[in-house]
This record gives sequence, structure tokens and C-alpha cells, in this order.
Amino acid sequence: MVEPCTTVHLSGEIDIFTSKALRTRLMDELDRSREFLVLDVSGLAFSDVSGLAVLVGVQRRARSMGITVVLTAPSPRMSTMLRITGLGRGFLIEG
Repeated sequence: MVEPCTTVHLSGEIDIFTSKALRTRLMDELDRSREFLVLDVSGLAFSDVSGLAVLVGVQRRARSMGITVVLTAPSPRMSTMLRITGLGRGFLIEG
């Protein structure tokens, strides 16, 4: 069933060792989404550049499907990383 809003709660760390599995999971979630893919990142303890690459790749794919990716509750560290890299402009960020 396709839902207008799909929420995924992320926790732990996103790094070179976990990014491939996360990419697969999020792409699968996109197939079940219709309007919004909400990524609750409040539980993320760490993300390296490979984690950011996953988020950007998912966001690009979502945009091509007409889906908006929303990042909710980013930590101050993640907010700073998104702002400094300029990647925050590509996402709707709440909280």
C-alpha cells in the first residue's frame, strides 16, 4: 500500500560500513511513499560523508518521483554539518 507520508526513524551511526544497507532501506521506503518521506534523525549519534551521500542520493531520487524528503529533529551537530556543506538547502528540515 502506498502511503502519503512514510516515516523512518534513524538511529546509531551512518558510516561507510552501514551506508549501503541504509540506502537500500530508504529506497525501499520511497517505493511505499507518495508525497513525503520523513526521516527522523533524532536518534543518529554520528554520520560521516557516506551518510550524507545516502541522504542526498535518496533526496534526488525522491525529487524525481515527486516526493519531498523531510528531516526531523536533527542534532545541533548534524544541523551544522548540513548548513556548512550547503546540503541543508535540499531538504525540508523541521525541529
